[in-house]
Amino acid sequence: MMKIHLHLVSDATGDTLISLASAALAQFEGVECERHIWPMIRSEAYMAPVITAVEKNPGLVMFTLVDHNLRETLTAECRRLQVSCVPVMDPIIGALETFLGAQSRELPGRQHIMDADYFERIDAIHYSLSHDDGQAVSDFGRADVVLVGISRTSKTPTCMYLANRGLKAANIPMVPGIPLPEDILNLKDVLVVGLTASPDRLVQIRRNRLEYLHQNKDTDYVDIQAVKDEVINARRLFDSKGWPKIDVTRRSIEETAAAIIGLHTQRLESLSNGDE
Repeated sequence: MMKIHLHLVSDATGDTLISLASAALAQFEGVECERHIWPMIRSEAYMAPVITAVEKNPGLVMFTLVDHNLRETLTAECRRLQVSCVPVMDPIIGALETFLGAQSRELPGRQHIMDADYFERIDAIHYSLSHDDGQAVSDFGRADVVLVGISRTSKTPTCMYLANRGLKAANIPMVPGIPLPEDILNLKDVLVVGLTASPDRLVQIRRNRLEYLHQNKDTDYVDIQAVKDEVINARRLFDSKGWPKIDVTRRSIEETAAAIIGLHTQRLESLSNGDE
């Protein structure tokens, strides 16, 4: 196991930098990484402890800084300490400047400004919270996407992730013996996605859930044949309604959400092209 130090230096929240670093690190096995996260570095005074920490624990430095003086200070100190220093946004900004024929504004934290997109995300989060687990079904027509699935197919966390991406996402569970409301079955102009998973995986997750809640595990909820029937019935419904379905067995929440966003984008493009 290789142990390394990674210093992430940002003049904003550092969320972008953390995501990029995590995505890159995921491509390497046998690496134990201690991350040192330095957000809101916007003056030489705040930069000083960063340099001290890099000197104490040398390692790769990745940064998103737009202030030229701070960039020069950090790169010069990294050069002195003989550690690698990577300006991760430079290739992207450079490519955009070339493509657009314009200079970047060089303002820190621009992606977090409270503009129309920001308030749309907040509105989406409020919508998803108030339309979780079958709440306010009559208002599902305002959703960008509705998730339908049997118990423990990650409907709620997926909706929350989608809401953070600006999509109004509602969800409703499929319960054995209880038909879905007509409001759901008759939805139009809304993307409805069915979520499913392998019966074995569902039983495992449900057993863990019941154990955590100290509830009886001798129930159809965790009976493998009953769960198989749930999955079969769910798939039949999705196919009969023409709803796209996603098997979440081996998908993370992020991967499931990415697939849904892709479906939503395709639908919008089809509508704009007059295909529907």
